Amino acid sequence: MNTLFLSIIAIPIIEIYLFIKIGSQIGVFYTLSLIIITAFFGIFYARYEGFNTLKSGLTQMMKNEVPIYEIISGAALAFAAVLLILPGFATDVMGLLIIFPPTRKLLLKKVSVNYNENPKNQKQDFINGEYEDIDEDENERKL
Repeated sequence: MNTLFLSIIAIPIIEIYLFIKIGSQIGVFYTLSLIIITAFFGIFYARYEGFNTLKSGLTQMMKNEVPIYEIISGAALAFAAVLLILPGFATDVMGLLIIFPPTRKLLLKKVSVNYNENPKNQKQDFINGEYEDIDEDENERKL
């Protein structure tokens, strides 16, 4: 919970700092234009990549395979689109890194390797124990 709280506080501070620095270098008009252009680009390209991911997922399903990567990739694309729509330069950079397929594959591979190596996250599908088979007919005969 602390990391969520810190990110809610830190991201706007970083964005305001970048607005001031970049705005002082290129001007207010160009800064606002750049923010609007990245939002439109993000919507357009996220839609394009989303359709490609959907097409790939349908191809996997036709092969009777579970499209796990496509599902995760689709969720990552939705998150990237939100980051690109939000005004700010840091969120735009993070959104662009997620939206392009080569960097998205690297990021998803890094997350999946970290998740698989963590022993706390590994699910155990067995229970150790002993059992004894009791036949009801034998119990009635003894009485």
